[in-house]
Amino acid sequence: MGMISLTTPRLHLRPFQESDLEAFAAYRSDPDVARYQSWTPPFTLDQAAAFLYEMKLAQAGQPGVWYQIAVERQAQPGLIGDCAFQVLADDDQQAEIGFTFSRLYQNQGYATEAVRRLLLYLFGDLQIHRVTATCDVENVASFRLLERLGMRREAHHVENIWFKGAWGSEYMYAMLGREWNLNHNSRSRY
Repeated sequence: MGMISLTTPRLHLRPFQESDLEAFAAYRSDPDVARYQSWTPPFTLDQAAAFLYEMKLAQAGQPGVWYQIAVERQAQPGLIGDCAFQVLADDDQQAEIGFTFSRLYQNQGYATEAVRRLLLYLFGDLQIHRVTATCDVENVASFRLLERLGMRREAHHVENIWFKGAWGSEYMYAMLGREWNLNHNSRSRY
């Protein structure tokens, strides 16, 4: 697939680079940002550098491999968050997505804009049939974002995951490519 570079009116979604390390480690170290994520803060610069190395080796769209895309504002470059996707290892017509944004850039529509652009890439460029996302039932901001983008809640898994020392419950969302095409103007760039 090569490197991904996507734009929206306000954002640039691009590969991670060395200059992102401090901002990446900073927002991953924020307990509020990490609350519903797989890592536990603090997230060190060494961990950030190891992540960057992994991303340099990763191929976007390679089945079974998560690929993360840095998000920055076009008017003011600098990492504000990231989006991720994984084409499923056992079905290359399906993908899963995720996203994380610095608390400084939440509630400004950036995450919605970035994830919308990622979905356009997945359904358009990659011709993915179905995209899913999973989030903690307490992560209201994330599930509202998914619903805003037209994803449907397909499951409510009750205490299905042992997560950070307690049983957690999750929602699973999904959207089909044909649903995306019906609900989004194909001429829209984001």
